Amino acid sequence: MPTEWNRMLNGELYNPLDPDLVLARNRARNLCQDLNVTREADEETRRTILNQLIGKGSDTVWIQPPFFCDYGTNIELGESVFFNFNCVVLDVARVQVGNNTLFGPAVQIYTATHPFDAKLRREQEFAKPIEIGSDVWIGGGAIICPGVKIGSRSVIGAGSVVTKDIPEDVFAAGNPCKIIRTIADESSL
Repeated sequence: MPTEWNRMLNGELYNPLDPDLVLARNRARNLCQDLNVTREADEETRRTILNQLIGKGSDTVWIQPPFFCDYGTNIELGESVFFNFNCVVLDVARVQVGNNTLFGPAVQIYTATHPFDAKLRREQEFAKPIEIGSDVWIGGGAIICPGVKIGSRSVIGAGSVVTKDIPEDVFAAGNPCKIIRTIADESSL
């Protein structure tokens, strides 16, 4: 019989109040709290906490506190990824981020979602994974919704709400986020 953890990771309905899931979230929240009270000179301490918190990443990843996540273990980061202040990652499902991707302040990444049926919603939820390519820049305050894929080298405007996939090499913005133009020459401003 599958566990609630397995159901959660498989995108199936699961009980978020399952004791094992509560323990895993508490672990992540305690690590986030530890990270969030560090000082700038505490680089070694921050690296140690990030290695305990994040599921997969390299030593070149930087997360500027404060930072918040549900589990941490479902976050897979490439090299040279940067999260600015006050980012939130609800990593109920896998969040995969490619190399050299930048997140502005207060970016929110939500894999968690809920059934529309109110009775079902009282006891269960589900999630959809998010994939973000390499060399992506996500502007401050953007919200990335469950199940979205953002292609490499794309730019998401500040304050955008990304509800659908965004292809490679485009600038997209708005609520809902839509393609504004292609990025033809990466050397342009």
